[in-house]
Amino acid sequence: MKAFNKLSAVLLLSAGAFCHQALADNAVFTSMDDPSTAKKPFEGSASAGYLAQTGNTTSSSMTAQTNMTWYQSSMAYSLWGNAANTSSNDERSSETYNIGGRSRYNLNSYDYLFGQASWLSDRFNGYDSRDVLTAGYGRQILNGPVHSLRAELGPGVRYDDYHAGGHQTKALGYGAVSYQWQLTDTTKFIQGVSVLSSFGEDTTVNSETGLQVAINSHFALKLAYNVTWNNNPAESAPDRTDTKTSIMLSYAM
Repeated sequence: MKAFNKLSAVLLLSAGAFCHQALADNAVFTSMDDPSTAKKPFEGSASAGYLAQTGNTTSSSMTAQTNMTWYQSSMAYSLWGNAANTSSNDERSSETYNIGGRSRYNLNSYDYLFGQASWLSDRFNGYDSRDVLTAGYGRQILNGPVHSLRAELGPGVRYDDYHAGGHQTKALGYGAVSYQWQLTDTTKFIQGVSVLSSFGEDTTVNSETGLQVAINSHFALKLAYNVTWNNNPAESAPDRTDTKTSIMLSYAM
């Protein structure tokens, strides 16, 4: 039992899959694949995990995520959501909830338009709620079976409701780049970077580096490392940089 508890502690610290992914606005790049290359009209996935430790230290962490995308010949719609919380010695140390939606319309083989809306609740990082709305132009730079690269740019608006009190609405500029490399038939490398900036006053950079391995036609294992940097974080959560390393088992519908 002691050995099991020690292993649980190591997994909790190193995998971090059930800690808050430490985003000031939880907007890791969510650009969807090109609808013209979709193999079926609907794709969905769900993942969940739980880790508990007892003994000298009592802690528990759990997370759940889901994503659903509908494809047409030149249009795609996506909905996603996730929830995570962590507690130690009966005290909650993180609690996040995030939902969002996105659309993409292909103008031609390379150019497209997009729109995205998201809502986040993350009181331990200083926000009772953070609502983001963005729209703009995207460019599918590479769209081959091995390499996929796309970039996006557009305006947006964000509403912050601070946990310490007060609220604020800001105009934003949004930019993002997403790259995928199909290493083998079952292994894919993923890199995404997005920037939300209120023109120098408040800038948030989100990055995700991941490796996804398909176990079979339904199950996949994903290892990811997320970094978020904010030059002007909420006063109740003053650290500028947050990171998360995660290992998740997901089920594809």
